[in-house]
Amino acid sequence: MSAAPARKAGLAFILVTLFLDVLGIGIIVPILPKLVGTFVQDDTGRTSQLYGLFIAVFALAQFFFSPILGGLSDRFGRRPVLLLSTLGQAVNYVLLASTTALGWLWVGRVLGGVTSASISTATAYIADVSPPDKRAQNFGFVGMAFGLGFIIGPGVGGLLGAVDLRLPFWVAAGLTLLNSAYGFFVLPESLAKEHRRPFSLARANPLGTLLALGRYPLVLGLVGSLFLAALAQRCLESTWVLATQYRYGWDTKMTGVSLALVGVGAAIVQGGLVRVVIPRLGERKALLYGLLLGAVSFVGYGLAREAWMVFALIPLNTLGGLSGPASQALLSKAVPPSEQGMLQGGLSGLVSLSQIVGPPLATSLFGYFVGKDAPFTLPGVSFFLGGALLAVSALWASRAIARFPGSDAATQ
Repeated sequence: MSAAPARKAGLAFILVTLFLDVLGIGIIVPILPKLVGTFVQDDTGRTSQLYGLFIAVFALAQFFFSPILGGLSDRFGRRPVLLLSTLGQAVNYVLLASTTALGWLWVGRVLGGVTSASISTATAYIADVSPPDKRAQNFGFVGMAFGLGFIIGPGVGGLLGAVDLRLPFWVAAGLTLLNSAYGFFVLPESLAKEHRRPFSLARANPLGTLLALGRYPLVLGLVGSLFLAALAQRCLESTWVLATQYRYGWDTKMTGVSLALVGVGAAIVQGGLVRVVIPRLGERKALLYGLLLGAVSFVGYGLAREAWMVFALIPLNTLGGLSGPASQALLSKAVPPSEQGMLQGGLSGLVSLSQIVGPPLATSLFGYFVGKDAPFTLPGVSFFLGGALLAVSALWASRAIARFPGSDAATQ
């Protein structure tokens, strides 16, 4: 296979892998709480506690292993790490589908977090095979894969789960195994041997990774901004169902429709508009505009008194997704090929850290401000918090960019 077709086949495999990762998460959203409930006699309070802990354990595993897998991919190449990770994900789904003991459910969640950390390796692969002027576009395809996964996943999980509670996990396991077999035959290695470097445990931990990236001023300057943006997104995700049920009386079907529309919007923006908007604006402006649009939409969600207002705000919110591929493209240009895995591992670690901190913070605030002890009722409090975080993120990014001016993909 010649170089160009090999790169296209590799990119296709990466996008399918990311789609299946998100599809698996989407499948779990409507099913995992019910599965957890079967182990505790459907006790609502206990189920809620355990479900929250499962989210935290998954995020913790992802947080610690993202830089490890990224560092291993810098040493041994992207291909072996990706193939082993997809196999690990399949084993995770088999455990969730077959276990009758709560302890093995914990093992499955930890394994899922560890192997989902391969997202950092997948994004490093995209940086390897993408010319600098195409990176924002290809990172936009990543967002499209994520959006499609979130469109299809909850619906598939709900439909299959109505047949049998464990069937969605068997389907996810089968799809992941097929993708792993496909990758074994078509996935070429993207990291040339001359760009590889020794594995260092000091760098292969979240703090060590970020300290190592401190050698690159633009990366260091944007890390705080990106963490705040990720934290804002967790505030939205973790309280969306709670807030819409409380304010508008939405049932599971209506919640699924709203999330599907968010996924459709994300797929359109990431898969289409990114290729048009970012080359015109440039990555720096696209990053700032995306963060500000996101902040406005979050505040709008918090203020929305009628359900139709939420649907009207979804397109604005998805336009905020321009910031993701813009920041990825900027940062990938700031480090050499030999450290792309470390970069993406560090960024994935930041997202995982936001998943550990954000949901408990947002849900606690929501619970307090709709409870009887609150000085006033404010069901949109977590959305307001997210909007404030995005506004500060935009200010932080603006200052970092101003300190380190440079060219990007803008049309001159």
